[in-house]
Amino acid sequence: MIVKIINRSTNDSPEYKTAGSAGMDIRADIEEPINLDSLERVLVPTGLSIELPQGAEAQIRPRSGLAVKKGLSVVNSPGTIDSDYRGEIKVILINLSKETQTVEPGERIAQMVIARYEHVELQEVEVLSETDRGAGGFGSTGVS
Repeated sequence: MIVKIINRSTNDSPEYKTAGSAGMDIRADIEEPINLDSLERVLVPTGLSIELPQGAEAQIRPRSGLAVKKGLSVVNSPGTIDSDYRGEIKVILINLSKETQTVEPGERIAQMVIARYEHVELQEVEVLSETDRGAGGFGSTGVS
């Protein structure tokens, strides 16, 4: 799949770091550090715009290293970038730690996973087919 990208940032374009990587790290395109107090949210620009083919989306996900080291996460995870969006990718970060955290210029703030999707046709019915699980939800399949 080819994804066109415009990189207006001072950072390198995203890339896969290993052959088995599902996501590409994206970086903060900011001139000055951003300080986030505990539970504060901020919209961080990346300087990136992409053109996805029809039937593909970009998912913006938290970076595990940023989460464990600083307590920073992506609020609407995964964030979805639709194939018809052409604006700048921005990441909503939240500080889930108890201390003020700093996002540095060029810091890796999230990862982007490109995924295919399918449009479906919803068919209204009166009854759904039976399964062993049925309507069992949260925790209904056991604890181990």
